[in-house]
Amino acid sequence: MGPMSVTLSDARVVTPDGVHDGWLTIEDGRITHVGSGRAPGAGLSLGGRTIVPGFVDIHTHGGAGGSYPDGDPESAAAVAAFHLGRGSTTAMASLVTAAPETLARAASALADLCEQGLVAGIHFEGPYISKARCGAHNPALLRDPDRGEFRELVRAGRGHVRMITIAAELPNAIDVIRDAAAEGVIAAVGHSDATYEQTLAGVEAGATVATHLYNAMPALNHREPGPIAALLQDERVTVELINDGVHVHPAMLRLAMHAAGASRTALITDAMAAAGMGDGRYPLGPMTVNVENGVARLAEGGAIAGSTLTMDVAFRRTVREVGLSLVDAARMASLTPARVLGLDGEIGSITVGKHADLVVLDGDLNVDGVMKRGAWVRRPAGA
Repeated sequence: MGPMSVTLSDARVVTPDGVHDGWLTIEDGRITHVGSGRAPGAGLSLGGRTIVPGFVDIHTHGGAGGSYPDGDPESAAAVAAFHLGRGSTTAMASLVTAAPETLARAASALADLCEQGLVAGIHFEGPYISKARCGAHNPALLRDPDRGEFRELVRAGRGHVRMITIAAELPNAIDVIRDAAAEGVIAAVGHSDATYEQTLAGVEAGATVATHLYNAMPALNHREPGPIAALLQDERVTVELINDGVHVHPAMLRLAMHAAGASRTALITDAMAAAGMGDGRYPLGPMTVNVENGVARLAEGGAIAGSTLTMDVAFRRTVREVGLSLVDAARMASLTPARVLGLDGEIGSITVGKHADLVVLDGDLNVDGVMKRGAWVRRPAGA
């Protein structure tokens, strides 16, 4: 563990209200002071580097060659460690569609990692999704929503199931969305062929997240607005966005930002095992994925199959390619997803009283240091 008390000085500190040349103090793993100008007394000089809040990834399947769906604790711990090194101080484990008993086994194994603090919760991305919009999910394993089965899956996760993606148009979907909301599980609309009206019905029933907006759903159409318009315009919904330059054009990210604002847009990776690895063949649940030039596609059919993205790259692209401010990018990468998880009182911004989950970025916005709970996971070079 790191020192009980440390001052980080000579930094550009990105807070919810601006970018400040200043310093911050950490005691017992929490932020105790945030100041402008020169730090009082000696501190650890960051030489003008930028400090942003630790990234919060609410949708990731794997990385570094490993995958959460494997249900193997060692592999899952390696995935969490890989993303932590890239600045994701909080990350949820997402499971792709599989047989219910397979999902239950994986959830039980991941619950152990949640209890160790390595993973922030479990996300079932399926099996209650549309065959027409299944993307990289195995269509043979898709099912209509089942209330009893959903309860069993939640039970298997021992209180750590935080989110489930559901296609709102399926039989019983509205009932399962209601059940999820009652259980404290976030219902997310996605992998869906729903109409505008069916999507709004899902939101009325309690859905509050759009799983990777734009992807695996009907496109915007001026006569049939579909789910995208419904999800963007509803104040109750936070939309996930995969900003890897493959899934969504920068203009469409700007459109989402204009419609929903940084407080309702959350950057995610949707990363699979190949993140941090080279091109090649990788598993994604029961499916096989080919990665060429960093783009993951199903070996059969060629559908985009997750990403090789990490949150630091998503953050950097949001500033450099999309043209948003550091403040908005930090909100989208940290505070908004933290709020989705109900953790924004503890993490998600550089605010006095919150955990010292921090990322130090160099002048090119590359990760140079990562701190979790006041301890360096990756110490800045020369600091």
